[in-house]
Amino acid sequence: MNTPTDASGTASPGATRVWVDADACPNVIKDILFRAAERAQVETILVANQWIRTPPSRFVRSMQVAGGLDAADSAIVDRIGRGDLVVTADIPLASLAIAKGALALNPRGELYTADTIAQRLSMRNFMDELRGAGIATGGPPALHARDRQAFANALDTWLAQRARTT
Repeated sequence: MNTPTDASGTASPGATRVWVDADACPNVIKDILFRAAERAQVETILVANQWIRTPPSRFVRSMQVAGGLDAADSAIVDRIGRGDLVVTADIPLASLAIAKGALALNPRGELYTADTIAQRLSMRNFMDELRGAGIATGGPPALHARDRQAFANALDTWLAQRARTT
């Protein structure tokens, strides 16, 4: 494999990976990630509490974790390294990834940053409080073609930056 790892599954220094919070990641986004992994030869790991099917590839694999609250999130946080990319819509996971020096990108193409994550966490917590009080807040809007394109563009930007630094 292009990205050497040690016995714990942790990337060797200088090797960056894409980690996918795969339980809720849309299939169309996974397909974009699979194609990008092959094209850029970047190790891409899908982490979920259920088995996730992946295409035959030396750059793509899935990691099944035990069920339980935030088990996949914890597995990702334990393994990410500086410069890795975490694909997730989970705001707390994005915050933990950023704190460890990784980048976090949601499936709609929004790159979370240290400057924006605090506001996103506050909004998430506020919405949780509303739901806890019985107020219907609705779910996220459907994923549109423009969201897929924004994700693909952001991923390509990260891959280009990664190529320049390796």
